[in-house]
Amino acid sequence: MSEQKILATVDGVNITDAEVDAFIASLPREQQMYAQNPDFRAQCFNEVLSLHLYAKMGKEEKLDETEEFAKYMESAKKDILSQLAMRKVLSAVEVTSEECREYYNDHKSRFQREASASAKHILVDTEEKCLEIMEAIKSGEKEFEQAAREFSSCPSGAKGGDLGTFGPGQMVPEFDKVTFEAPIGEVVGPVKTNFGYHIIKVEDRTEAKIAEFEMVESQVRRIVTQQKQADVYAAKFAELREKYLER
Repeated sequence: MSEQKILATVDGVNITDAEVDAFIASLPREQQMYAQNPDFRAQCFNEVLSLHLYAKMGKEEKLDETEEFAKYMESAKKDILSQLAMRKVLSAVEVTSEECREYYNDHKSRFQREASASAKHILVDTEEKCLEIMEAIKSGEKEFEQAAREFSSCPSGAKGGDLGTFGPGQMVPEFDKVTFEAPIGEVVGPVKTNFGYHIIKVEDRTEAKIAEFEMVESQVRRIVTQQKQADVYAAKFAELREKYLER
């Protein structure tokens, strides 16, 4: 195990970068993305340092000998024991491949993958310009991608008009209709939208379909595991209620 960098020492106890990392890992996910930002890490270090400093103060003032401290410790002990016991119960849950396959077969509609299309386009202001560019492409005078870089007012022009992959409804209706109906590889236009006039070339298209089991097996396993754990939790709760609840 590599030696951890010591950032500070309080009363003989070292604060390491690993402790700061652990603190950051306990934060909401949207904050964790700043983990490598120096200012954010400095802020987190100060939070960790604050815990150590105030704990030292509390010890010096013998707050750990108070009745209030004892109550907090008893509550924390109960929470920890409960969490460990639940983890032990739920960790015994096992899910077989047969159970996953059975769930998939019974709930295939949950694994529907919507249609998608990959397309390139050229956007200009006028229909006349659109027709002129289309003629140059169809005659072989210009490649589609070259024309997009030269004439398209869309930022995608810098990438030869490439819009990537998208699903139904992600583009304006007029554009959407063409990309999910036009023959693949054919140059189509002019297509008028509120943005202007488009020349469109559909690169690829995938029809809506049920995902194969192998593609979603890990997702299915998570679902089945959660369901079995919920059942085990409920059963154990009922058992413990019967065993320990005083009437």
